[in-house]
Amino acid sequence: MTKLYGISSCGSCKLATKWLTDQGIDYDFVDVRTEGVDESVIERWQEALGWEALVNKRSITWRKIPQFDRVELDAGKVRDLIINYPTVMKRPVLDTGDDVLLGFDKYAYEELALG
Repeated sequence: MTKLYGISSCGSCKLATKWLTDQGIDYDFVDVRTEGVDESVIERWQEALGWEALVNKRSITWRKIPQFDRVELDAGKVRDLIINYPTVMKRPVLDTGDDVLLGFDKYAYEELALG
């Protein structure tokens, strides 16, 4: 089952949910703020996208994280940051089970849907 991970107030997440709905694509929306993200899911994303891509260093959440948690990042530390501060992740993340897309890009979504 296709899952879209994000937060309900995120503009990009709203665009992605609208696009998926308009295309008639079945998906589950996972609000990471309220539901969190499983460790195994984050590790899968890291394999597909690289751990560096998952952290939004421009977010308000990033600035609120203690400095000692923001240095010497690696895959394990990023995984733990997303588990403890889920809104620090870039979003939305579209996970089809076979593919993972980060952010909303209409053309990438179309390519995935038509491919």
